[in-house]
Amino acid sequence: MKPRRSFEEGHRRKFLIVVDESQEVESALYYAASRMQRSSGSIVMLYVIEPGELQQWSGVRQVQLEEETTKAKALFRLFRRKLSLAGFDTVETEDVIREGRLAEEVVKAIAEDEDIAVLVLAASLDANGPGPLVASLAAGRVAGGFPVPVTVVPGQLSLADIKALA
Repeated sequence: MKPRRSFEEGHRRKFLIVVDESQEVESALYYAASRMQRSSGSIVMLYVIEPGELQQWSGVRQVQLEEETTKAKALFRLFRRKLSLAGFDTVETEDVIREGRLAEEVVKAIAEDEDIAVLVLAASLDANGPGPLVASLAAGRVAGGFPVPVTVVPGQLSLADIKALA
């Protein structure tokens, strides 16, 4: 694991957000944007294309990759627009698309970018638990040895609440 260098000369602090179509992603995004607006740095929006069931057929796999890449780019545009409408138009973002298992790709993205200083996740609004990514990163082989602090934002917080807390 590369050492974190976000505060060294020539580097800048980055907050990593995992982007998907869940409702709570906005809470994590707004929290990170509020933090960046009060300090400096940028937000890395990560979209992970998980392997599909039909990976043995290369034509099907290629179509899936193209569809998922198109969806990822649309989500990036949507979230940048939402940031702007919420008053975060000066916050810089970086788009990253990776292919693999979600939790593994999050860890790899952090390992490869020494400026990522914090992972920001939002807890699910579902009564069944905080969500699969939060649960997988909080337990198992990753827990306790995670390379950066993880901030979990309650998914039900309003934008005003998030701005007040960040």
